[in-house]
Amino acid sequence: MKKELSEMTLKELWELFPIFLVEHDDKWEDSYNEIENSIKDILSGISVERISHIGSTAIQGIWAKNIVDVMVEISEKTDMEEVAHILEQNGFIRMSDENGRISLNKGYTKEGFADKVYHIHLRYTGDNDELYFRDYLNEHPQIAQEYEALKLELWKRYEHNRDAYTDAKTDFIRKWTGEAHKEYGDRY
Repeated sequence: MKKELSEMTLKELWELFPIFLVEHDDKWEDSYNEIENSIKDILSGISVERISHIGSTAIQGIWAKNIVDVMVEISEKTDMEEVAHILEQNGFIRMSDENGRISLNKGYTKEGFADKVYHIHLRYTGDNDELYFRDYLNEHPQIAQEYEALKLELWKRYEHNRDAYTDAKTDFIRKWTGEAHKEYGDRY
């Protein structure tokens, strides 16, 4: 009998859920729309400010992990823990909880990834740098290609270390998010 995900060590989880990249797939937008509608239904009684497609699957033309990232922004008056609990009651699994941010996922199983995998980033309104980064890369294809090249370079090196893979992209993301804030001002 396989261990439950909650019983696995980080090393075991990274082995079961490695970093992998695939060519851009236009179906990611359909997957996003599907999960957005599901989240709206699940959280119909909650004051959700905005739901957004973020991450590499929201950037046109680049290779990405076949995981759709979704940001759910709620008002400061809303109890984030309550929202996370409602999502958990509807099949989402909590990944992390820190500094006014809760991350959940759907599509992780004891056998590995399901056909559709989602990361939900629960945030308070305004904690949304990912929107700036997404827009900047979509509006600056050369920078998006540089990001893709970086991800492809890091993929095999950190295939079984998600934290190191993420950390290795941080400087690039910070640099271009900063440029996006300069260019877009208070877009969000």
